[in-house]
Amino acid sequence: MHPPEEPTDDALVAAAGAGDERAFEQLFERHRRQVARIASRFFPQREQIEEIIQESFTKVYLALGSYHGTHDASFKAWLTQIAVNSCYDQLRRVRRRPEQALGELEESEGHKLAAQVRSAGSNVESALVSRDLAVKLLARISPDDRLVLTLLDVEGFSVAEIAEMLNWSVSKVKVRAHRARAHLRRVLGRFL
Repeated sequence: MHPPEEPTDDALVAAAGAGDERAFEQLFERHRRQVARIASRFFPQREQIEEIIQESFTKVYLALGSYHGTHDASFKAWLTQIAVNSCYDQLRRVRRRPEQALGELEESEGHKLAAQVRSAGSNVESALVSRDLAVKLLARISPDDRLVLTLLDVEGFSVAEIAEMLNWSVSKVKVRAHRARAHLRRVLGRFL
């Protein structure tokens, strides 16, 4: 006896749109980590990340009727776009309340990051320190640049997919990625 096949995202969207709450729960469980990874590139605090996850999936639920999958990765791209927009919305709210702004990369943290890069340790503690410092480093670049790097390097989308998702030209995506990486190298170079 074969185990039952997992339903596709499109099948789950159709079922959720017809009122099947379990189908929506499956979509949530299947993709919550993806949204968390995107949010973690914008926000360092777990509460902020959880807020983005909730906001993103609320928007997804309310917009199920407008989803039209055209290929296998359509739902993931659609969800990514909603998550990114939720991050931008939150960044705008944070700008209106500057006391909650992202932490700055302190000089001592920059030296720790440089030491981590040089030693490339693999224990859990160094991985957590590296992640925290990387989040602070990414906070030094613009949200658009951070978004492009996240979609390219973390989520694995192609330049063409990102251009379509953001309604940008392919060359704009390439320029943003190049500029963001150069900026990160300059910031890191100060500590190496």
